[in-house]
Amino acid sequence: MTNKTAAAEKAAGIDAAAIETQTRAFFADGIAWIQSHWLQILIAAGIAALIVVILHVLRRWGMKLCEKSVGPAGWGTILGRTVARTGHFFIIMVAAKLVSGYANPPEALGRTINFLFTLAAVFQAAIWAREVILGAIEKRTESENYHGEALLSALGLIRLLVTFALFAIALVVVLDNLGVNVTGLVAGLGVGGIAIGLAAQGIFADLFAALAIIFDRPFRRGDNIAYDQTKGTIEAIGLKSTRIRAFTGEERIIANKQLLDKEIQNTSMRDHIRISLPIGVAYETPPETLERIPAMLREIVEAAGAKVARASYNAFSASSVDLVLEFDLHGNDWDKAHATRDRVMIGILRRFAAEGITIPYPTQTAYTAAPDGTLIYPYPESERPPAGPGKNQIEG
Repeated sequence: MTNKTAAAEKAAGIDAAAIETQTRAFFADGIAWIQSHWLQILIAAGIAALIVVILHVLRRWGMKLCEKSVGPAGWGTILGRTVARTGHFFIIMVAAKLVSGYANPPEALGRTINFLFTLAAVFQAAIWAREVILGAIEKRTESENYHGEALLSALGLIRLLVTFALFAIALVVVLDNLGVNVTGLVAGLGVGGIAIGLAAQGIFADLFAALAIIFDRPFRRGDNIAYDQTKGTIEAIGLKSTRIRAFTGEERIIANKQLLDKEIQNTSMRDHIRISLPIGVAYETPPETLERIPAMLREIVEAAGAKVARASYNAFSASSVDLVLEFDLHGNDWDKAHATRDRVMIGILRRFAAEGITIPYPTQTAYTAAPDGTLIYPYPESERPPAGPGKNQIEG
Protein backbone atom coordinates (compact mmCIF):
# COMPACT_ATOMS: atom_id res chain seq x y z
CA MET A 1 0.00 0.00 0.00
CA THR A 2 2.92 2.31 0.81
CA ASN A 3 4.54 1.71 -2.57
CA LYS A 4 1.28 2.48 -4.41
CA THR A 5 0.82 5.68 -2.46
CA ALA A 6 4.33 6.77 -3.21
CA ALA A 7 3.85 6.02 -6.91
CA ALA A 8 0.63 8.03 -6.98
CA GLU A 9 2.29 10.96 -5.26
CA LYS A 10 5.18 10.78 -7.71
CA ALA A 11 2.82 10.73 -10.72
CA ALA A 12 0.88 13.67 -9.31
CA GLY A 13 4.11 15.56 -8.86
CA ILE A 14 5.11 14.84 -12.46
CA ASP A 15 1.71 16.01 -13.74
CA ALA A 16 1.91 19.17 -11.67
CA ALA A 17 5.39 19.86 -12.99
CA ALA A 18 4.25 19.30 -16.58
CA ILE A 19 1.32 21.66 -16.12
CA GLU A 20 3.60 24.28 -14.58
CA THR A 21 6.04 23.94 -17.50
CA GLN A 22 3.27 24.26 -20.10
CA THR A 23 1.82 27.29 -18.30
CA ARG A 24 5.19 29.03 -18.23
CA ALA A 25 5.74 28.23 -21.90
CA PHE A 26 2.28 29.59 -22.77
CA PHE A 27 2.91 32.87 -20.99
CA ALA A 28 6.43 33.13 -22.41
CA ASP A 29 5.12 32.60 -25.94
CA GLY A 30 2.36 35.13 -25.31
CA ILE A 31 4.78 37.79 -24.10
CA ALA A 32 7.05 37.18 -27.06
CA TRP A 33 4.05 37.34 -29.45
CA ILE A 34 2.90 40.65 -27.98
CA GLN A 35 6.39 42.15 -28.21
CA SER A 36 6.83 41.11 -31.86
CA HIS A 37 3.27 41.65 -33.17
CA TRP A 38 1.97 44.53 -31.04
CA LEU A 39 0.84 46.57 -34.05
CA GLN A 40 -1.11 43.66 -35.61
CA ILE A 41 -2.60 42.95 -32.19
CA LEU A 42 -3.81 46.53 -31.80
CA ILE A 43 -5.31 46.56 -35.29
CA ALA A 44 -6.95 43.16 -34.72
CA ALA A 45 -8.34 44.34 -31.36
CA GLY A 46 -9.84 47.42 -33.01
CA ILE A 47 -11.43 45.34 -35.77
CA ALA A 48 -12.72 42.85 -33.20
CA ALA A 49 -14.26 45.67 -31.17
CA LEU A 50 -15.97 46.98 -34.31
CA ILE A 51 -17.31 43.51 -35.10
CA VAL A 52 -18.63 43.18 -31.54
CA VAL A 53 -20.41 46.54 -31.83
CA ILE A 54 -21.99 45.61 -35.18
CA LEU A 55 -23.21 42.25 -33.87
CA HIS A 56 -24.66 43.90 -30.75
CA VAL A 57 -26.48 46.41 -32.96
CA LEU A 58 -28.00 43.53 -34.92
CA ARG A 59 -28.94 41.83 -31.67
CA ARG A 60 -30.58 45.02 -30.43
CA TRP A 61 -32.48 45.32 -33.72
CA GLY A 62 -33.87 41.85 -33.19
CA MET A 63 -35.00 42.75 -29.67
CA LYS A 64 -36.79 45.90 -30.93
CA LEU A 65 -38.48 43.89 -33.67
CA CYS A 66 -39.88 41.55 -31.03
CA GLU A 67 -41.09 44.47 -28.90
CA LYS A 68 -42.97 46.05 -31.84
CA SER A 69 -44.76 42.85 -32.89
CA VAL A 70 -48.52 42.83 -32.30
CA GLY A 71 -50.86 39.87 -32.75
CA PRO A 72 -49.80 36.48 -34.15
CA ALA A 73 -46.05 36.15 -34.69
CA GLY A 74 -44.93 36.50 -38.30
CA TRP A 75 -41.71 35.30 -39.86
CA GLY A 76 -40.17 38.75 -39.30
CA THR A 77 -40.91 38.50 -35.58
CA ILE A 78 -39.54 34.95 -35.46
CA LEU A 79 -36.35 36.11 -37.19
CA GLY A 80 -36.04 39.04 -34.78
CA ARG A 81 -36.53 36.80 -31.77
CA THR A 82 -33.93 34.38 -33.12
CA VAL A 83 -31.37 37.19 -33.60
CA ALA A 84 -32.17 38.54 -30.14
CA ARG A 85 -31.19 35.17 -28.65
CA THR A 86 -27.59 35.62 -29.83
CA GLY A 87 -25.26 35.27 -26.82
CA HIS A 88 -22.49 37.67 -25.80
CA PHE A 89 -19.95 34.85 -25.61
CA PHE A 90 -20.71 33.85 -29.19
CA ILE A 91 -20.31 37.46 -30.37
CA ILE A 92 -16.91 37.76 -28.68
CA MET A 93 -15.69 34.44 -30.08
CA VAL A 94 -16.83 35.35 -33.61
CA ALA A 95 -14.80 38.56 -33.43
CA ALA A 96 -11.79 36.70 -32.03
CA LYS A 97 -12.01 34.00 -34.71
CA LEU A 98 -12.25 36.56 -37.53
CA VAL A 99 -9.18 38.54 -36.46
CA SER A 100 -7.03 35.71 -35.10
CA GLY A 101 -5.55 34.94 -38.52
CA TYR A 102 -4.39 38.54 -38.99
CA ALA A 103 -2.79 38.76 -35.54
CA ASN A 104 -0.91 35.46 -36.07
CA PRO A 105 -1.23 34.21 -32.45
CA PRO A 106 0.88 31.37 -30.95
CA GLU A 107 -0.25 27.82 -31.72
CA ALA A 108 -1.62 27.18 -28.24
CA LEU A 109 -3.63 30.40 -28.25
CA GLY A 110 -4.90 29.67 -31.79
CA ARG A 111 -6.09 26.19 -30.74
CA THR A 112 -7.82 27.71 -27.70
CA ILE A 113 -9.62 30.29 -29.86
CA ASN A 114 -10.70 27.58 -32.34
CA PHE A 115 -12.04 25.35 -29.54
CA LEU A 116 -13.95 28.16 -27.81
CA PHE A 117 -15.37 29.35 -31.15
CA THR A 118 -16.54 25.81 -32.00
CA LEU A 119 -18.13 25.48 -28.56
CA ALA A 120 -19.92 28.83 -28.86
CA ALA A 121 -21.00 28.29 -32.48
CA VAL A 122 -22.47 24.81 -31.91
CA PHE A 123 -24.57 25.80 -28.91
CA GLN A 124 -25.58 29.10 -30.51
CA ALA A 125 -26.76 27.19 -33.60
CA ALA A 126 -28.83 24.95 -31.32
CA ILE A 127 -30.43 28.02 -29.72
CA TRP A 128 -31.22 29.56 -33.11
CA ALA A 129 -32.68 26.31 -34.43
CA ARG A 130 -34.86 25.97 -31.33
CA GLU A 131 -36.22 29.50 -31.74
CA VAL A 132 -37.01 28.96 -35.43
CA ILE A 133 -38.74 25.59 -34.85
CA LEU A 134 -40.78 26.78 -31.85
CA GLY A 135 -41.59 30.05 -33.62
CA ALA A 136 -42.91 28.15 -36.66
CA ILE A 137 -45.11 25.97 -34.44
CA GLU A 138 -46.45 28.96 -32.48
CA LYS A 139 -47.09 30.88 -35.70
CA ARG A 140 -49.18 28.04 -37.09
CA THR A 141 -51.16 27.52 -33.91
CA GLU A 142 -51.89 31.25 -33.51
CA SER A 143 -52.80 31.84 -37.16
CA GLU A 144 -55.17 28.86 -37.16
CA ASN A 145 -56.78 29.88 -33.83
CA TYR A 146 -55.81 26.75 -31.91
CA HIS A 147 -56.31 27.43 -28.21
CA GLY A 148 -56.88 25.63 -24.97
CA GLU A 149 -54.91 24.50 -21.94
CA ALA A 150 -54.31 21.06 -23.42
CA LEU A 151 -52.69 22.52 -26.52
CA LEU A 152 -50.54 24.83 -24.38
CA SER A 153 -49.38 21.76 -22.47
CA ALA A 154 -48.60 20.07 -25.78
CA LEU A 155 -46.53 23.07 -26.88
CA GLY A 156 -44.70 23.00 -23.55
CA LEU A 157 -43.85 19.35 -24.07
CA ILE A 158 -42.76 20.09 -27.64
CA ARG A 159 -40.44 22.84 -26.37
CA LEU A 160 -38.89 20.41 -23.91
CA LEU A 161 -38.37 17.70 -26.53
CA VAL A 162 -36.96 20.11 -29.12
CA THR A 163 -34.60 21.68 -26.58
CA PHE A 164 -33.37 18.31 -25.34
CA ALA A 165 -32.84 16.94 -28.86
CA LEU A 166 -30.97 20.01 -30.16
CA PHE A 167 -28.68 20.40 -27.16
CA ALA A 168 -27.96 16.66 -27.10
CA ILE A 169 -26.85 16.92 -30.73
CA ALA A 170 -24.77 20.01 -29.89
CA LEU A 171 -23.07 18.18 -27.01
CA VAL A 172 -22.22 15.22 -29.24
CA VAL A 173 -20.75 17.56 -31.88
CA VAL A 174 -18.58 19.36 -29.28
CA LEU A 175 -17.32 16.11 -27.78
CA ASP A 176 -16.52 14.80 -31.24
CA ASN A 177 -14.47 17.94 -31.96
CA LEU A 178 -12.57 17.35 -28.72
CA GLY A 179 -11.57 13.92 -29.98
CA VAL A 180 -13.88 11.97 -27.66
CA ASN A 181 -15.27 8.70 -29.03
CA VAL A 182 -19.00 9.46 -29.10
CA THR A 183 -20.13 6.15 -30.60
CA GLY A 184 -21.11 4.71 -27.22
CA LEU A 185 -22.85 7.93 -26.20
CA VAL A 186 -24.89 8.04 -29.40
CA ALA A 187 -25.81 4.37 -28.99
CA GLY A 188 -26.87 4.99 -25.38
CA LEU A 189 -29.02 7.97 -26.37
CA GLY A 190 -30.61 5.87 -29.11
CA VAL A 191 -31.42 3.00 -26.76
CA GLY A 192 -32.80 5.42 -24.17
CA GLY A 193 -34.94 7.12 -26.80
CA ILE A 194 -36.33 3.78 -27.97
CA ALA A 195 -37.17 2.77 -24.40
CA ILE A 196 -38.96 6.05 -23.71
CA GLY A 197 -40.79 5.83 -27.04
CA LEU A 198 -42.03 2.31 -26.33
CA ALA A 199 -43.14 3.24 -22.83
CA ALA A 200 -45.15 6.26 -23.99
CA GLN A 201 -45.99 5.28 -27.56
CA GLY A 202 -49.70 5.98 -27.08
CA ILE A 203 -49.09 9.50 -25.78
CA PHE A 204 -46.53 10.25 -28.47
CA ALA A 205 -48.82 8.88 -31.18
CA ASP A 206 -51.59 11.27 -30.14
CA LEU A 207 -49.08 14.11 -29.71
CA PHE A 208 -47.72 13.68 -33.23
CA ALA A 209 -51.28 13.36 -34.50
CA ALA A 210 -52.02 16.74 -32.85
CA LEU A 211 -48.99 18.20 -34.65
CA ALA A 212 -50.23 16.69 -37.91
CA ILE A 213 -53.60 18.37 -37.37
CA ILE A 214 -51.88 21.70 -36.70
CA PHE A 215 -49.59 21.59 -39.74
CA ASP A 216 -51.64 19.60 -42.26
CA ARG A 217 -54.85 21.45 -41.31
CA PRO A 218 -57.51 18.86 -42.17
CA PHE A 219 -59.77 20.93 -39.94
CA ARG A 220 -59.58 23.73 -37.41
CA ARG A 221 -61.54 24.88 -34.39
CA GLY A 222 -65.08 25.84 -35.42
CA ASP A 223 -65.20 23.61 -38.53
CA ASN A 224 -68.11 21.24 -39.11
CA ILE A 225 -66.94 17.71 -39.85
CA ALA A 226 -68.38 14.25 -40.42
CA TYR A 227 -66.28 11.42 -38.94
CA ASP A 228 -67.47 7.81 -38.90
CA GLN A 229 -70.88 8.05 -37.19
CA THR A 230 -70.18 11.51 -35.72
CA LYS A 231 -71.25 14.83 -37.20
CA GLY A 232 -70.55 18.04 -35.34
CA THR A 233 -68.38 21.12 -34.75
CA ILE A 234 -64.74 21.09 -33.62
CA GLU A 235 -64.60 22.71 -30.17
CA ALA A 236 -61.01 22.01 -29.04
CA ILE A 237 -57.86 20.27 -30.26
CA GLY A 238 -55.78 19.02 -27.35
CA LEU A 239 -52.64 17.07 -26.59
CA LYS A 240 -54.28 13.65 -26.72
CA SER A 241 -57.81 14.16 -28.02
CA THR A 242 -60.13 16.39 -30.01
CA ARG A 243 -63.51 17.47 -28.69
CA ILE A 244 -66.45 17.59 -31.11
CA ARG A 245 -69.84 19.08 -30.28
CA ALA A 246 -72.29 16.80 -32.10
CA PHE A 247 -75.26 18.35 -33.88
CA THR A 248 -77.46 16.37 -31.49
CA GLY A 249 -75.99 18.32 -28.56
CA GLU A 250 -73.57 15.97 -26.81
CA GLU A 251 -69.79 16.43 -26.68
CA ARG A 252 -67.77 13.61 -28.21
CA ILE A 253 -64.09 13.09 -27.35
CA ILE A 254 -61.96 11.26 -29.93
CA ALA A 255 -58.24 10.41 -29.70
CA ASN A 256 -56.18 12.37 -32.23
CA LYS A 257 -54.57 9.28 -33.73
CA GLN A 258 -57.92 7.54 -34.10
CA LEU A 259 -59.37 10.69 -35.66
CA LEU A 260 -56.73 10.71 -38.43
CA ASP A 261 -56.98 6.97 -39.12
CA LYS A 262 -60.36 7.31 -40.88
CA GLU A 263 -61.88 9.51 -43.54
CA ILE A 264 -62.93 12.96 -42.35
CA GLN A 265 -65.41 15.07 -44.27
CA ASN A 266 -64.89 18.77 -43.60
CA THR A 267 -68.29 20.15 -44.53
CA SER A 268 -67.22 23.71 -43.66
CA MET A 269 -64.87 23.62 -46.65
CA ARG A 270 -67.51 22.73 -49.24
CA ASP A 271 -67.98 25.28 -52.04
CA HIS A 272 -71.53 24.23 -52.89
CA ILE A 273 -74.43 22.20 -51.53
CA ARG A 274 -76.08 19.55 -53.70
CA ILE A 275 -79.68 18.59 -53.03
CA SER A 276 -81.24 15.47 -54.53
CA LEU A 277 -85.01 15.02 -54.98
CA PRO A 278 -86.32 11.70 -56.35
CA ILE A 279 -89.70 12.14 -58.03
CA GLY A 280 -92.18 9.59 -59.41
CA VAL A 281 -95.05 10.26 -61.84
CA ALA A 282 -97.99 7.99 -62.63
CA TYR A 283 -97.84 5.54 -65.53
CA GLU A 284 -101.07 7.07 -66.82
CA THR A 285 -99.23 10.31 -67.68
CA PRO A 286 -99.25 10.82 -71.49
CA PRO A 287 -95.81 10.37 -73.16
CA GLU A 288 -95.97 13.91 -74.55
CA THR A 289 -96.27 15.25 -71.01
CA LEU A 290 -93.49 12.95 -69.80
CA GLU A 291 -91.19 14.48 -72.42
CA ARG A 292 -91.81 17.97 -71.02
CA ILE A 293 -91.30 17.14 -67.33
CA PRO A 294 -87.44 17.47 -67.26
CA ALA A 295 -87.70 20.95 -68.80
CA MET A 296 -90.40 21.87 -66.26
CA LEU A 297 -88.11 20.82 -63.41
CA ARG A 298 -85.22 22.92 -64.78
CA GLU A 299 -87.45 25.98 -65.00
CA ILE A 300 -88.62 25.55 -61.41
CA VAL A 301 -85.08 25.09 -60.05
CA GLU A 302 -83.62 28.04 -61.97
CA ALA A 303 -86.51 30.24 -60.84
CA ALA A 304 -85.55 29.38 -57.24
CA GLY A 305 -81.96 30.58 -57.84
CA ALA A 306 -80.21 27.19 -58.00
CA LYS A 307 -78.22 25.41 -60.70
CA VAL A 308 -79.52 22.13 -62.11
CA ALA A 309 -77.01 19.27 -62.07
CA ARG A 310 -79.41 16.57 -63.28
CA ALA A 311 -83.08 16.39 -64.25
CA SER A 312 -83.78 13.11 -66.05
CA TYR A 313 -85.60 9.79 -65.84
CA ASN A 314 -84.04 7.11 -63.73
CA ALA A 315 -86.13 3.91 -63.64
CA PHE A 316 -89.49 2.17 -63.98
CA SER A 317 -90.61 1.37 -60.45
CA ALA A 318 -93.61 -0.64 -59.27
CA SER A 319 -96.00 2.30 -59.09
CA SER A 320 -94.40 5.15 -61.06
CA VAL A 321 -91.94 6.34 -63.65
CA ASP A 322 -89.07 7.71 -61.56
CA LEU A 323 -86.97 10.82 -62.17
CA VAL A 324 -83.95 12.22 -60.31
CA LEU A 325 -83.64 15.97 -59.76
CA GLU A 326 -80.29 17.25 -58.45
CA PHE A 327 -79.40 20.92 -58.08
CA ASP A 328 -76.54 22.91 -56.54
CA LEU A 329 -76.43 26.04 -54.41
CA HIS A 330 -73.20 28.02 -54.12
CA GLY A 331 -71.64 28.32 -50.67
CA ASN A 332 -72.23 26.47 -47.41
CA ASP A 333 -75.40 28.14 -46.09
CA TRP A 334 -77.70 25.28 -45.10
CA ASP A 335 -80.49 27.62 -44.02
CA LYS A 336 -80.57 29.04 -47.53
CA ALA A 337 -80.35 25.55 -49.01
CA HIS A 338 -83.31 24.30 -46.97
CA ALA A 339 -85.40 27.31 -47.94
CA THR A 340 -84.52 26.82 -51.62
CA ARG A 341 -85.41 23.13 -51.44
CA ASP A 342 -88.80 24.03 -49.94
CA ARG A 343 -89.49 26.51 -52.77
CA VAL A 344 -88.53 23.92 -55.39
CA MET A 345 -90.75 21.24 -53.88
CA ILE A 346 -93.75 23.56 -53.62
CA GLY A 347 -93.10 24.81 -57.15
CA ILE A 348 -93.10 21.23 -58.45
CA LEU A 349 -96.42 20.45 -56.76
CA ARG A 350 -98.02 23.60 -58.17
CA ARG A 351 -96.76 22.97 -61.70
CA PHE A 352 -97.79 19.30 -61.63
CA ALA A 353 -101.25 20.26 -60.39
CA ALA A 354 -101.61 22.80 -63.22
CA GLU A 355 -100.46 20.24 -65.79
CA GLY A 356 -102.59 17.40 -64.38
CA ILE A 357 -99.52 15.31 -63.53
CA THR A 358 -100.02 12.86 -60.68
CA ILE A 359 -97.41 11.73 -58.18
CA PRO A 360 -98.92 8.33 -57.31
CA TYR A 361 -99.12 6.62 -53.97
CA PRO A 362 -97.56 3.16 -53.86
CA THR A 363 -100.44 0.88 -54.91
CA GLN A 364 -101.04 -2.85 -55.24
CA THR A 365 -104.08 -4.68 -56.75
CA ALA A 366 -105.20 -8.03 -55.25
CA TYR A 367 -107.47 -10.48 -57.18
CA THR A 368 -109.60 -13.24 -55.58
CA ALA A 369 -110.18 -16.44 -57.54
CA ALA A 370 -112.38 -19.52 -57.14
CA PRO A 371 -110.79 -22.98 -56.99
CA ASP A 372 -111.36 -23.37 -60.77
CA GLY A 373 -109.54 -20.09 -61.46
CA THR A 374 -112.64 -17.93 -62.06
CA LEU A 375 -112.30 -14.41 -60.73
CA ILE A 376 -114.60 -13.49 -57.87
CA TYR A 377 -115.60 -9.84 -58.17
CA PRO A 378 -116.46 -7.74 -55.11
CA TYR A 379 -119.47 -6.10 -56.86
CA PRO A 380 -122.77 -7.32 -58.45
CA GLU A 381 -122.69 -9.34 -61.67
CA SER A 382 -124.50 -6.55 -63.55
CA GLU A 383 -121.55 -4.24 -62.97
CA ARG A 384 -118.88 -6.66 -64.14
CA PRO A 385 -116.82 -5.71 -67.20
CA PRO A 386 -117.51 -7.65 -70.40
CA ALA A 387 -115.65 -10.94 -70.41
CA GLY A 388 -113.15 -11.45 -73.18
CA PRO A 389 -111.05 -14.43 -74.16
CA GLY A 390 -109.14 -15.48 -71.09
CA LYS A 391 -110.52 -12.62 -69.00
CA ASN A 392 -112.19 -14.83 -66.46
CA GLN A 393 -109.17 -17.02 -65.78
CA ILE A 394 -105.93 -16.33 -63.97
CA GLU A 395 -103.24 -17.76 -66.15
CA GLY A 396 -100.64 -19.95 -64.55
